[in-house]
Amino acid sequence: MERLIINDKIKKSRIPARLDLLQSGTGLVLGLFMWVHMMLVASILLGKGAFNFVAKFMELSFLSDTGHGFPAAVFLAVAGVSTLFIIHAALGVRKFPISWKQHAIFRQQMGMMKHEDTNLWYIQVVTAFIMFFLGSVHLFVMLSNPGQIDPYLSADRVISHSMWPLYLILLFAVELHGTIGLYRLCMKWGWFAGDNPVESREKLKLLKKRLTIFFLALGLLALLVFSVIGINHRDRVGERYGAHASVESTVSAEDSSSSVADTASSDAASAEEANKETAHE
Repeated sequence: MERLIINDKIKKSRIPARLDLLQSGTGLVLGLFMWVHMMLVASILLGKGAFNFVAKFMELSFLSDTGHGFPAAVFLAVAGVSTLFIIHAALGVRKFPISWKQHAIFRQQMGMMKHEDTNLWYIQVVTAFIMFFLGSVHLFVMLSNPGQIDPYLSADRVISHSMWPLYLILLFAVELHGTIGLYRLCMKWGWFAGDNPVESREKLKLLKKRLTIFFLALGLLALLVFSVIGINHRDRVGERYGAHASVESTVSAEDSSSSVADTASSDAASAEEANKETAHE
Protein backbone atom coordinates (compact mmCIF):
# COMPACT_ATOMS: atom_id res chain seq x y z
CA MET A 1 0.00 0.00 0.00
CA GLU A 2 2.80 2.43 0.91
CA ARG A 3 4.47 1.71 -2.41
CA LEU A 4 1.27 2.50 -4.27
CA ILE A 5 0.87 5.76 -2.36
CA ILE A 6 4.47 6.75 -3.07
CA ASN A 7 4.09 6.00 -6.80
CA ASP A 8 0.84 7.93 -6.87
CA LYS A 9 2.67 11.03 -5.66
CA ILE A 10 5.15 10.92 -8.54
CA LYS A 11 4.54 13.83 -10.87
CA LYS A 12 3.59 12.61 -14.33
CA SER A 13 5.35 14.12 -17.33
CA ARG A 14 3.34 16.44 -19.56
CA ILE A 15 5.71 15.98 -22.47
CA PRO A 16 3.62 13.26 -24.23
CA ALA A 17 0.54 15.50 -24.06
CA ARG A 18 2.48 18.47 -25.43
CA LEU A 19 3.93 16.36 -28.23
CA ASP A 20 0.43 15.16 -29.05
CA LEU A 21 -0.80 18.75 -29.19
CA LEU A 22 2.11 19.70 -31.46
CA GLN A 23 1.35 16.76 -33.72
CA SER A 24 -2.29 17.85 -33.97
CA GLY A 25 -1.25 21.44 -34.70
CA THR A 26 1.21 20.57 -37.46
CA GLY A 27 -1.29 18.11 -38.93
CA LEU A 28 -4.01 20.76 -39.00
CA VAL A 29 -1.75 23.28 -40.75
CA LEU A 30 -0.50 20.73 -43.29
CA GLY A 31 -4.00 19.40 -43.98
CA LEU A 32 -5.42 22.86 -44.67
CA PHE A 33 -2.34 23.75 -46.72
CA MET A 34 -2.85 20.69 -48.95
CA TRP A 35 -6.42 21.73 -49.69
CA VAL A 36 -5.28 25.23 -50.66
CA HIS A 37 -2.39 23.74 -52.66
CA MET A 38 -4.77 21.50 -54.58
CA MET A 39 -7.05 24.44 -55.43
CA LEU A 40 -4.07 26.42 -56.73
CA VAL A 41 -2.78 23.51 -58.82
CA ALA A 42 -6.28 22.96 -60.20
CA SER A 43 -6.17 26.47 -61.71
CA ILE A 44 -4.69 24.68 -64.75
CA LEU A 45 -8.28 23.58 -65.45
CA LEU A 46 -9.05 27.23 -66.23
CA GLY A 47 -6.23 27.42 -68.75
CA LYS A 48 -2.46 27.77 -68.97
CA GLY A 49 -2.71 31.52 -68.45
CA ALA A 50 -4.61 31.09 -65.19
CA PHE A 51 -2.04 28.64 -63.81
CA ASN A 52 0.82 30.91 -64.88
CA PHE A 53 -0.86 33.84 -63.11
CA VAL A 54 -1.15 31.81 -59.90
CA ALA A 55 2.50 30.70 -60.16
CA LYS A 56 3.71 34.27 -60.68
CA PHE A 57 1.53 35.50 -57.84
CA MET A 58 3.10 32.93 -55.50
CA GLU A 59 6.51 34.23 -56.60
CA LEU A 60 5.36 37.75 -55.57
CA SER A 61 5.73 39.02 -59.14
CA PHE A 62 3.53 42.02 -58.27
CA LEU A 63 6.40 43.30 -56.11
CA SER A 64 8.96 42.93 -58.91
CA ASP A 65 9.77 45.70 -61.40
CA THR A 66 10.40 43.15 -64.14
CA GLY A 67 7.34 41.04 -63.34
CA HIS A 68 9.44 37.87 -63.05
CA GLY A 69 8.90 37.54 -59.30
CA PHE A 70 11.18 36.12 -56.63
CA PRO A 71 11.81 32.33 -56.71
CA ALA A 72 13.26 32.73 -53.22
CA ALA A 73 9.70 33.30 -51.97
CA VAL A 74 8.71 29.85 -53.26
CA PHE A 75 11.88 28.36 -51.77
CA LEU A 76 11.09 29.77 -48.32
CA ALA A 77 7.47 28.58 -48.52
CA VAL A 78 8.55 25.06 -49.51
CA ALA A 79 11.23 25.07 -46.79
CA GLY A 80 8.58 25.98 -44.22
CA VAL A 81 6.25 23.22 -45.39
CA SER A 82 9.17 20.75 -45.40
CA THR A 83 10.00 21.66 -41.81
CA LEU A 84 6.40 21.08 -40.70
CA PHE A 85 6.36 17.84 -42.71
CA ILE A 86 9.46 16.52 -40.92
CA ILE A 87 8.19 17.56 -37.47
CA HIS A 88 4.78 16.01 -38.06
CA ALA A 89 6.33 12.77 -39.37
CA ALA A 90 8.70 12.52 -36.40
CA LEU A 91 5.84 13.01 -33.95
CA GLY A 92 3.52 10.62 -35.76
CA VAL A 93 5.98 7.75 -35.97
CA ARG A 94 5.87 7.46 -32.16
CA LYS A 95 2.52 5.71 -32.47
CA PHE A 96 3.33 3.40 -35.38
CA PRO A 97 3.74 -0.36 -34.84
CA ILE A 98 7.55 -0.55 -34.85
CA SER A 99 7.92 -4.31 -35.31
CA TRP A 100 6.27 -6.99 -37.39
CA LYS A 101 4.89 -8.60 -34.23
CA GLN A 102 3.20 -5.37 -33.13
CA HIS A 103 1.82 -4.93 -36.63
CA ALA A 104 0.43 -8.49 -36.66
CA ILE A 105 -1.23 -7.98 -33.27
CA PHE A 106 -2.76 -4.71 -34.40
CA ARG A 107 -4.10 -6.25 -37.60
CA GLN A 108 -5.60 -9.11 -35.60
CA GLN A 109 -7.35 -6.67 -33.28
CA MET A 110 -8.59 -4.66 -36.27
CA GLY A 111 -10.20 -7.76 -37.74
CA MET A 112 -11.77 -8.61 -34.41
CA MET A 113 -13.08 -5.13 -33.56
CA LYS A 114 -14.22 -4.06 -37.06
CA HIS A 115 -14.12 -0.46 -35.84
CA GLU A 116 -14.33 2.09 -38.67
CA ASP A 117 -12.22 4.80 -37.02
CA THR A 118 -9.51 2.25 -36.15
CA ASN A 119 -9.44 1.21 -39.81
CA LEU A 120 -9.11 4.87 -40.78
CA TRP A 121 -6.13 5.22 -38.46
CA TYR A 122 -4.46 2.26 -40.18
CA ILE A 123 -5.03 3.90 -43.58
CA GLN A 124 -3.28 6.95 -42.17
CA VAL A 125 -0.31 4.81 -41.14
CA VAL A 126 -0.01 3.30 -44.64
CA THR A 127 -0.42 6.63 -46.44
CA ALA A 128 2.04 8.29 -44.05
CA PHE A 129 4.64 5.68 -44.99
CA ILE A 130 4.04 6.39 -48.69
CA MET A 131 4.13 10.15 -48.18
CA PHE A 132 7.40 9.99 -46.26
CA PHE A 133 9.21 8.76 -49.37
CA LEU A 134 7.25 10.22 -52.29
CA GLY A 135 6.50 13.51 -50.52
CA SER A 136 10.19 13.95 -49.77
CA VAL A 137 11.00 13.57 -53.48
CA HIS A 138 8.39 16.17 -54.45
CA LEU A 139 9.57 18.64 -51.81
CA PHE A 140 13.20 18.19 -52.88
CA VAL A 141 12.29 18.90 -56.52
CA MET A 142 10.49 22.08 -55.47
CA LEU A 143 13.34 23.17 -53.19
CA SER A 144 15.95 22.66 -55.90
CA ASN A 145 13.82 24.28 -58.65
CA PRO A 146 11.81 27.07 -56.97
CA GLY A 147 11.63 29.16 -60.14
CA GLN A 148 10.58 26.30 -62.43
CA ILE A 149 6.83 26.49 -61.97
CA ASP A 150 4.74 27.34 -65.01
CA PRO A 151 2.28 25.39 -67.23
CA TYR A 152 4.95 23.99 -69.57
CA LEU A 153 7.72 23.26 -67.08
CA SER A 154 5.26 21.58 -64.69
CA ALA A 155 3.80 19.53 -67.55
CA ASP A 156 7.33 18.56 -68.64
CA ARG A 157 7.97 17.13 -65.17
CA VAL A 158 4.79 15.08 -65.39
CA ILE A 159 5.43 13.54 -68.84
CA SER A 160 8.98 14.13 -70.10
CA HIS A 161 10.54 13.53 -66.67
CA SER A 162 8.20 10.55 -66.11
CA MET A 163 6.98 11.76 -62.71
CA TRP A 164 3.28 11.12 -63.36
CA PRO A 165 3.30 7.78 -61.43
CA LEU A 166 4.76 9.54 -58.39
CA TYR A 167 2.17 12.34 -58.55
CA LEU A 168 -0.68 9.87 -59.05
CA ILE A 169 0.24 7.76 -56.02
CA LEU A 170 1.04 10.84 -53.95
CA LEU A 171 -2.34 12.38 -54.82
CA PHE A 172 -4.25 9.44 -53.31
CA ALA A 173 -1.94 9.18 -50.30
CA VAL A 174 -2.11 12.90 -49.47
CA GLU A 175 -5.85 13.32 -49.92
CA LEU A 176 -6.74 10.19 -47.94
CA HIS A 177 -4.27 11.01 -45.17
CA GLY A 178 -5.33 14.65 -45.01
CA THR A 179 -9.11 14.23 -44.93
CA ILE A 180 -8.93 11.33 -42.47
CA GLY A 181 -6.53 13.31 -40.30
CA LEU A 182 -8.75 16.38 -40.16
CA TYR A 183 -11.78 14.21 -39.39
CA ARG A 184 -9.91 12.49 -36.55
CA LEU A 185 -8.77 15.85 -35.19
CA CYS A 186 -12.40 16.94 -34.97
CA MET A 187 -13.23 13.74 -33.12
CA LYS A 188 -10.21 13.93 -30.83
CA TRP A 189 -10.65 17.51 -29.68
CA GLY A 190 -14.45 17.61 -29.82
CA TRP A 191 -14.70 20.24 -32.54
CA PHE A 192 -18.19 20.68 -34.01
CA ALA A 193 -19.58 18.16 -31.49
CA GLY A 194 -22.67 20.28 -30.84
CA ASP A 195 -25.54 19.11 -28.66
CA ASN A 196 -25.68 15.68 -30.31
CA PRO A 197 -22.14 14.24 -30.70
CA VAL A 198 -23.39 11.05 -32.39
CA GLU A 199 -25.25 12.99 -35.07
CA SER A 200 -22.29 15.36 -35.51
CA ARG A 201 -19.98 12.38 -35.96
CA GLU A 202 -22.11 10.99 -38.78
CA LYS A 203 -22.23 14.40 -40.47
CA LEU A 204 -18.45 14.73 -40.23
CA LYS A 205 -18.02 11.24 -41.71
CA LEU A 206 -20.23 12.21 -44.65
CA LEU A 207 -18.35 15.49 -45.10
CA LYS A 208 -15.03 13.61 -45.02
CA LYS A 209 -16.16 11.26 -47.79
CA ARG A 210 -17.43 14.10 -49.96
CA LEU A 211 -14.25 16.13 -49.50
CA THR A 212 -12.13 13.09 -50.35
CA ILE A 213 -14.08 12.48 -53.57
CA PHE A 214 -13.99 16.18 -54.49
CA PHE A 215 -10.25 16.67 -54.04
CA LEU A 216 -9.36 13.34 -55.67
CA ALA A 217 -11.49 14.23 -58.70
CA LEU A 218 -9.97 17.71 -58.83
CA GLY A 219 -6.44 16.31 -58.59
CA LEU A 220 -7.03 13.64 -61.24
CA LEU A 221 -8.46 16.20 -63.67
CA ALA A 222 -5.51 18.54 -63.07
CA LEU A 223 -3.03 15.68 -63.60
CA LEU A 224 -4.84 14.72 -66.81
CA VAL A 225 -4.61 18.28 -68.16
CA PHE A 226 -0.91 18.50 -67.27
CA SER A 227 -0.38 15.16 -69.03
CA VAL A 228 -2.05 16.40 -72.22
CA ILE A 229 0.01 19.61 -72.15
CA GLY A 230 3.18 17.61 -71.48
CA ILE A 231 2.52 15.22 -74.39
CA ASN A 232 1.96 18.14 -76.78
CA HIS A 233 5.08 19.88 -75.43
CA ARG A 234 7.51 16.95 -75.69
CA ASP A 235 9.34 18.47 -78.67
CA ARG A 236 10.02 21.68 -76.72
CA VAL A 237 11.03 20.32 -73.29
CA GLY A 238 12.41 23.02 -71.02
CA GLU A 239 10.73 25.89 -72.84
CA ARG A 240 8.97 28.31 -70.52
CA TYR A 241 5.39 29.42 -71.00
CA GLY A 242 6.34 33.10 -71.37
CA ALA A 243 9.08 32.27 -73.89
CA HIS A 244 6.59 30.34 -76.01
CA ALA A 245 4.21 33.29 -75.96
CA SER A 246 7.08 35.64 -76.93
CA VAL A 247 8.07 33.41 -79.84
CA GLU A 248 4.49 33.35 -81.06
CA SER A 249 4.30 37.16 -80.80
CA THR A 250 7.60 37.54 -82.68
CA VAL A 251 6.49 35.18 -85.44
CA SER A 252 3.19 37.04 -85.67
CA ALA A 253 4.98 40.36 -85.86
CA GLU A 254 7.35 39.04 -88.53
CA ASP A 255 4.42 37.70 -90.54
CA SER A 256 2.68 41.07 -90.27
CA SER A 257 5.85 42.94 -91.31
CA SER A 258 6.35 40.57 -94.21
CA SER A 259 2.75 41.05 -95.27
CA VAL A 260 3.09 44.84 -95.11
CA ALA A 261 6.37 44.69 -97.05
CA ASP A 262 4.79 42.47 -99.73
CA THR A 263 1.86 44.85 -100.03
CA ALA A 264 4.19 47.84 -100.32
CA SER A 265 6.29 46.09 -102.99
CA SER A 266 3.17 45.17 -104.91
CA ASP A 267 1.89 48.75 -104.76
CA ALA A 268 5.28 50.08 -105.88
CA ALA A 269 5.39 47.65 -108.79
CA SER A 270 1.87 48.64 -109.85
CA ALA A 271 2.76 52.31 -109.68
CA GLU A 272 5.92 51.74 -111.74
CA GLU A 273 3.97 49.89 -114.40
CA ALA A 274 1.39 52.65 -114.53
CA ASN A 275 4.16 55.24 -114.99
CA LYS A 276 5.69 53.21 -117.81
CA GLU A 277 2.34 52.95 -119.59
CA THR A 278 1.80 56.70 -119.21
CA ALA A 279 5.26 57.45 -120.60
CA HIS A 280 4.67 55.06 -123.52
CA GLU A 281 1.45 56.82 -124.40
